[in-house]
Amino acid sequence: MQLLSVILCSLLFSFASGMRCSSSMPVIRQAYPESSCIVRPFNEIPGLWKNGVVNLYNFWKLDGFKNLHRIMLQNFNTYGPIYREKIGYYESVNIIKPEDAAILFKAEGHYPKRLKVEAWTSYRDYRNRKYGVLLKNGEDWRSNRVILNKEVISLKMLENFVPLLDEVGQDFVARVHKKIHRSGQNKWTTDLSQELFKYALESVSSVLYGERLGLMLDYIDPEAQRFIDCITLMFKTTSPMLYIPPALLRNIGAKVWRDHVEAWDGIFNQADRCIQNIYRQLRQETGESKEYPGVLASLLLLDKLSIEDIKASVTELMAGGVDTTSITLLWTLYELARHPNLQEELRAEVAAARAESQGDMLDMLKRIPLVKGALKETLRLHPVAVSLQRYIAEDIIIQNYHIPAGTLVQLGLYAMGRDPKVFFRPEQYQPSRWLRTETQYFKSLGFGFGPRQCLGRRIAETEMQIFLIHMLENFRIEKQRNVEVQSTFELILLPDKPIILTLKPLHVSQ
Repeated sequence: MQLLSVILCSLLFSFASGMRCSSSMPVIRQAYPESSCIVRPFNEIPGLWKNGVVNLYNFWKLDGFKNLHRIMLQNFNTYGPIYREKIGYYESVNIIKPEDAAILFKAEGHYPKRLKVEAWTSYRDYRNRKYGVLLKNGEDWRSNRVILNKEVISLKMLENFVPLLDEVGQDFVARVHKKIHRSGQNKWTTDLSQELFKYALESVSSVLYGERLGLMLDYIDPEAQRFIDCITLMFKTTSPMLYIPPALLRNIGAKVWRDHVEAWDGIFNQADRCIQNIYRQLRQETGESKEYPGVLASLLLLDKLSIEDIKASVTELMAGGVDTTSITLLWTLYELARHPNLQEELRAEVAAARAESQGDMLDMLKRIPLVKGALKETLRLHPVAVSLQRYIAEDIIIQNYHIPAGTLVQLGLYAMGRDPKVFFRPEQYQPSRWLRTETQYFKSLGFGFGPRQCLGRRIAETEMQIFLIHMLENFRIEKQRNVEVQSTFELILLPDKPIILTLKPLHVSQ
C-alpha cells in the first residue's frame, strides 16, 4: 500500500499561480517541480471524435466489431498514449499507461461507474427485472456489493469453494482419460473450447447454485443443455447491440433482440429452478447441514437482500463467469503447448506443491506462484476484455490534457499488454515476469481494480488454478505445428480459429 501511495502522490497536480492561462483551462503544474507544463483543453485531445456517424461507418468498413482490439492498438500507435473517439453514440477517452490508470482509478469516486451493457439493462427493463451489482450504480450498488463481497470475494470463502471446484476438476480429468481410452491412440486431439465451456459452467454452477449440472457426463440432461444454449445465445446476441441502441432493435422487432430476450429468459428460469430446489431442501432438512450449500442458498439464509436482488446478482455472476474463464484456460493451454519447457517447469512446481501440502488443495494453492503467474501472463496477452472503463467522478489531468468529470475513460488492456514501454519483450509469454520484485501496480488488471473489480474474481482464479493443477499432473499438452492463433472480438476476445490441442497421459508420453 505504501508504494501505491507514492505512485498516486507523484501523479497529483496542483494549481499554479502567476503563470500563463489558456482561454478555456487554468494552468496546472505537476506536483514535482522538474516537469511543469501547460495543461491543454479537452477539445485538443487527438483522435476521431467530431463526427460519430462517419466514424461508425468507417468502423464498420474496417470490420471493427471483430477488430476492436487491433483498431485500439493502432490508434495508440497513431495518436500516442491518449486519444479521444466517438463511434455512433459511444464516446470515450482512451489511455494506455499504468501511471495514467492510477489517476483514473483515483478519480472513480465513491460509487464507481463503468460502461453499462445496454443490451442487458434493456432486457431487465423490458421484463421488469432487478439489476444485479454488475449493472447497478450509486448507493444501491454499494449496499448490495458490501453484502456480496463477504459471501463471494473474501479470502475466507476459499475453504468453501475449493472442495466444490476440486471435485469438478477431478471429474474433468476422468472425462479426458475416458476420451483418450476411447480414441485407442493413447492421446486425444480436439478443439477443447466446448469441453472447457462445460467445465466452467459446471464449476460456477456448483459454487453459486450448490448443485451439479452433470456436464462432465456423456449424457447431458436436456434442461442443462438448454441452459448452455441460452448462455451461448446471450453472448452471441449481445455483441451486435454494443453500437446499435437495443431500444431501436426492440421497436422494429429485430430477430437479434427477440433471441436476446429468449436467452435471458432461459437463464433466469434456471435461477428460479435453483431457488425452488433450495427452499425444498431447507424444508426437508431437520438439523444443521455442515456442507456449504452454495452462494445462492447462503445469501437466502443470510436474509439481507431481497430474493430478486439475490437472483439478479447471482445470475449476472453466472453469466459473466463461464465464457471468461473457459477462454482464459483455452489460451493458457495453448501457450503451454507452445512452450513445452515452461510446461515442465509448471509441472515440477505443482508436483512439489502436492508433496509439501500432502495433497491438501487449499494449501497447494499457496505454493504455485508460477502457475498463478501463467494465468496473469495469459490475461496480459489475451485479456478477456479489451478495456476497463470508468466514468470519472471529478476533473482529472492525464498526459497534460484536462478531462472533465463525467467523461467515459477507457484503459486499453489489450494494447497495454503489448506495449514495450510497459512490458519488456511483450510478445513473449513469460509467467516469471510476475514473480519479480519490481512494481506490478496497475499492470495486472484482468479482473479490474478497486471496489468495482470483478465480483467473481475469487471463484474464477481458484477454478482456473485448480484446473491447471489437475491438467499438469495428468497430461502433456501439445499443439499443431506452424498453426498460430490470433484474437477476434465478440463482446469478449476469442480465438479467431479453433485451437486444436493434443492431450497425452503422462505415464505413456515420451
